[in-house]
Amino acid sequence: MKNKYTDLIEQTYDWPQNEFSVEDNELYFHNVPLMDIIKQYGTPLKITYLPKISSQIQRAKRLFNVAMAKVDYKGSYNYCYCTKSSHFSFVLEEALKNDIYLETSSAYDIHIINALYEQGLINKDMYVVCNGFKRLQYVENIAGLINSGFENTIPVLDNKEELDQLDGMLERPCKLGIRIAAEEEPKFDFYTSRLGIRYNDIVEFYKKRIKGNKKLKLKMLHFFINTGMKDTAYYWNELNKCIQVYCELKKICPDLDSLNIGGGFPIKNSLNFDYDYEYMAEEIVAQIKSNCNLNGVEEPNIFTEFGSFTVGESGATLFSVLNQKQQNDRERWYMIDSSFMTTLPDIWGIDQRYPLLAINHWNKEYQRVFLGGLTCDSEDFYSGESHSNAVFLPKLDDVDEPLYVGFFHTGAYQESVGGFGGIQHCLTPAPKHILIDIDKETGEYYTRLFAKEQSYRSMLRILGY
Repeated sequence: MKNKYTDLIEQTYDWPQNEFSVEDNELYFHNVPLMDIIKQYGTPLKITYLPKISSQIQRAKRLFNVAMAKVDYKGSYNYCYCTKSSHFSFVLEEALKNDIYLETSSAYDIHIINALYEQGLINKDMYVVCNGFKRLQYVENIAGLINSGFENTIPVLDNKEELDQLDGMLERPCKLGIRIAAEEEPKFDFYTSRLGIRYNDIVEFYKKRIKGNKKLKLKMLHFFINTGMKDTAYYWNELNKCIQVYCELKKICPDLDSLNIGGGFPIKNSLNFDYDYEYMAEEIVAQIKSNCNLNGVEEPNIFTEFGSFTVGESGATLFSVLNQKQQNDRERWYMIDSSFMTTLPDIWGIDQRYPLLAINHWNKEYQRVFLGGLTCDSEDFYSGESHSNAVFLPKLDDVDEPLYVGFFHTGAYQESVGGFGGIQHCLTPAPKHILIDIDKETGEYYTRLFAKEQSYRSMLRILGY
């Protein structure tokens, strides 16, 4: 009778998968035995598998470069890492091994750029694309970066007023970008993005405010939509509108040579995940080339800003099941040793789903369960996966070893959204965080502790006790 957890997984998914395998009824993540990691560090535990960051970057580069070669595309492909998805030093250090550029979104991001330069990890030739609505401090920091010799820093104008502030602070020539205020999908509460300048205003804005300024050169047009790069009529329509604006601008602005198509390559949020990355890259490149050729303008250099795609799949979050509770005749709760609201806030904040797997007890029978966090909030639970409205895990009956579970591809945004090292709901401590890397000489993995579990002393200091 096929009623074991391993039977469920093998019958439901294409198994094993690139990053997942099972040996002796225990789960491996990128060939790393997770039970060994748990025995060494305990739970709850955050993991970052560093080599995945580099492999994702190289994957995207291959996709776009191959797509360009197929259609004899004249421009270049440029990979930017979107720092807001994870600002941690170990992420930037790994990403920068791959000849990439950086994208910023706030004033303090610029201090990270300066720190990386002081450490010798970047040089002043690097492209730094500065996005976001800019407070005065952000504008001042951008101007300081440019004035210090970062000649490829590109402030992307979110609104017309930013230009006046920036112009008054610049001591050197500046390359500019303009963000298009894209239209949103009908499901949104608003019709047009709050960020960027309206399609119909951009050409006139360039003519009146930028064209005659010898200090400023418009180099980039920026396009981003919240739903990401999807094979939908909505995405292709917005992309083509953006390309048309680029072509119109290019005819009167010879300096314009770059189209930033933002971010949005999705990450694997389910073991049933299906996305044709090759097709999307080829279609994006082909449409840009085709539209430019029809308008008689040279194809632009393409920039992308991949955040979640860069770092998301490198992360995992591991818990132990503390107890099971039968609250009625149908609902069985497994209580974890942390909180979803504090450790994986996107679960309750935007109903995000991640690949969920048991780490041990794959030879046990499975059952439907609800996963509950430790806080007193009614939203602190996990009850379904992206492909299913249910969670199935091994039974806890008559087992000597606790059940451990893992949420995978959790490497983007969770620490910044949840507030790393701060005060969490019910004073739930931030878990340990370890880094896993591969020794290039031996091929063996090794670990190092990045952060200890948050202590009560640090919380009391923050609270003023």
